[in-house]
Parts: sequence; C-alpha cells; structure tokens
Amino acid sequence: MEMVLAVLLSTFAMVAIIAGRYLAVSGGFAWLTQRRLPGLYAGQEKQIRKEIGWSLASGAIYGIPAGLVAWGWQEHGWTRIYLDVSDYPLWWIPVSILVYLFLHDTWFYWTHRWMHRPKLFRIAHAVHHASRPPTAWAAMSFHPLEALTGAIVIPALVLFIPIHAAALLVVLTVMTVMGVTNHMGWEIFPRRLVQGRAGNWLITASHHQRHHREYRCNYGLYFRFWDRICGTDGGLGDFDRVAPRRIVGN
Repeated sequence: MEMVLAVLLSTFAMVAIIAGRYLAVSGGFAWLTQRRLPGLYAGQEKQIRKEIGWSLASGAIYGIPAGLVAWGWQEHGWTRIYLDVSDYPLWWIPVSILVYLFLHDTWFYWTHRWMHRPKLFRIAHAVHHASRPPTAWAAMSFHPLEALTGAIVIPALVLFIPIHAAALLVVLTVMTVMGVTNHMGWEIFPRRLVQGRAGNWLITASHHQRHHREYRCNYGLYFRFWDRICGTDGGLGDFDRVAPRRIVGN
C-alpha cells in the first residue's frame, strides 16, 4: 500500500509539473504573440479552448510514465540519470543532449508518419490537425492515443542511456520550447537563422506550419534530417512582406 501511494504521489506531481509547464510556456508565448502580432489569433477562441483541453489531457497521460520512472529513479535507481558530473566524461553531457534529441526526433518522425495513415489519422491525429492554423496553445493538443506514443519516449530513454540531470532538463526545455514555437503561426527566430545554413537542418515554425497546411510533408520535430533522407521535406512556409516573421498561406 505504501508503494502504491508513493507511485501515485509521484505521478500526481509529474502531471502537475507537466500541466504547469504547458500553461506557463504556451501562455507566455501566447502573450508574446498578442504583444507582437495583435489579432493573429482573433476568431480562434473556441479552437484555443479545445487546444487547452486536449493539451491538459495529454499532460495527464505524459505524467503517468514520467511519474513511474521518477519514483523508480528515487527509490530503486532504475534509470541511467546521474547527478555527479564525474560519473561520465564531461564531453558526454553535450553529446547526450544531442543523442536524446536525435532519438526523440527519430521516434517522432516515424510515429508521426504512422499517424498520417488514413485510419489512424481519422481516429487520433485529426485532433491535432483540427488546429487550423495552430496557435501557441496547440503544442500538446493530441488525442490520447497520440499522447501515449509521445509520453513513453523520454521515460524509455532514461532507462537505457546515461544522462546527467541537468542535461535532461535541457532536453525537456528544448522539447517544450520548440513544441510551442513551432505552432505559433509566426516565426520567432530571425530570418538569417531560418533561411541560413542552420535553418537547412533545424525545424522552426516556418517549416512545421507547412505541415499543418499541406499534411504530406515536414514530419520532423527538431531536425530536418529524416524529412530530407525520406524525401518528405517540403521546405519553408512563406513570409509576409509587411510582417517578415508572420507566416501566411494558412
């Protein structure tokens, strides 16, 4: 009974953290959107309420494996998360971040393409694509089936691949920030980055917005690697000439 209570408390804590993180980050970028591009989300109030509802449900699903793994780490040392930087070479800290991001991106790309199969799209992925155009609140707006495919990735990785706790925090921060900024409907990053050499490999809103508009391209999360290898890279969205960072053609 004591173990069950500990697992439940850990799960509730992770659900609260994930939901709070979503509300804080998405809310912050939604506020920034209102300040930077007033009226961009005008008329989307009903859509935004749905995005928040689905996202909070997804947060609860994400919290279950996260809570179980957090409990196992604290009580039984199940994971490969470490706290002492001397446990592994210092170079492993930045490398581990890249490894996690690449593996997460790989999982996301292939499950995302799977979700675009007609039957699965109708059952699950259509929830996410109901955000037309997406807003800063849409990053976690998933059907429970799709949320489950995303919820297991990081908890699974920490069971097998060593990572310092601070590096894991970096991974989670990148995951959260890119998930939100890729859906905002405008490009927060400077044109010289998006249209430069880095933009040839990194995904920003200009790349992901085209996926929401055209569906059959740009499936990646962080990197354009798999899209380029598999011939599904549709390139960047268009920029409005009056507001250079606004994405048009939604």
